[in-house]
Amino acid sequence: MEIQSLIPERFINLLWKNGIVAKNIKKINITTVVLEVSLSDYGEISKVAKRTNTRVKIIGRSGMSFFLMKLKGRSSLILGVVLFVGIIYYLSTFVWNIEINTENYISPYELRNQIKTFGIKPGLRKKNIDVYELENKIMRSNDEIMWIKARIDGVKLKIDIIERQSPPVIVSNQTPCNLVATKDGIVSRIFTTEGTAIVAAGDAVQKGDILVKGEQGKEEGLYPVHAKGEVIVKTFYEEKKEVLINNISKVKTGNSLSNLYIKIANKKIYLKNSVNPYSNYDKIENNNNFIKKETYNEIVQKNIPGNSVKAEEEMYLGILKNLDKSIKVIDKIQEVIKEKDKYLIRVVVVAEENVAVEGNIEPEKDDLPK
Repeated sequence: MEIQSLIPERFINLLWKNGIVAKNIKKINITTVVLEVSLSDYGEISKVAKRTNTRVKIIGRSGMSFFLMKLKGRSSLILGVVLFVGIIYYLSTFVWNIEINTENYISPYELRNQIKTFGIKPGLRKKNIDVYELENKIMRSNDEIMWIKARIDGVKLKIDIIERQSPPVIVSNQTPCNLVATKDGIVSRIFTTEGTAIVAAGDAVQKGDILVKGEQGKEEGLYPVHAKGEVIVKTFYEEKKEVLINNISKVKTGNSLSNLYIKIANKKIYLKNSVNPYSNYDKIENNNNFIKKETYNEIVQKNIPGNSVKAEEEMYLGILKNLDKSIKVIDKIQEVIKEKDKYLIRVVVVAEENVAVEGNIEPEKDDLPK
């Protein structure tokens, strides 16, 4: 508290004389003193203040007594908070939602109705739900379930299910066939598991040529088979392009002017009409608004040297963009021929890929009916 008196020392002496403990006494000025006293002594302090004509002002409150007094004044609010927390806690002990995640064939709706027969439904106490027993009941009732996991997450019961999958039906095609080339190239490697290879590494092949014949055995013991394997062929992808050595292009200088006008009965009435000082220009008209605008951009002709290196790179990247991911690029050939006014550019990408695909066995000429 803060006391103001002509003789503050007299006031403090009377406090001590009456058994009142004053602590942390600080003198602000000649008539003002700040000190700390107990709340229980406030009655006696008021009496001493009247006797000494001292003005007493409370400037701060602390301690358990004041805290309890604040709580007493806010008892309704505290009671409401306690009730709210209690209700939320009580409601959190129930399951209010059931989430079922299945895959393809099991219906979550049918499974939800099934677990209702087990006594599991929204509004049930968590302690009354045995997730392990629930998992066993669902597994015993549904043969198409391979794995199940039930768990309580907050106020939600989550059930995840993995269904049994039928093994895939493997169709084995044993119809006799050859392996033929889909592209031209030079053979690099051959891998066969069925059939007889009729080409070797280094042979040149063309699209449609037989690579692996659909037969096995020796001489009179030949028998037809379904040829299988890979024939890795070195293939070539080529692109040609002409690039001018000196390319004259129109370039904007950055200088421009604009005119504004309105159009009435197919006649232009200019609101702003500037004289066009440019000999070479591009004209752009904007007719979308009532007040229309025409813009003149000055242009000049510039001689831009042709960039053969950039053109080569663009051609190379263009070829790669069209290649399948399974194709392996092993080399790049670039050729630039300079003529009078242009570059003749040729880019060849050398790659390796499997070009063998199944093809029908054509009857031999001797086997054809006469």
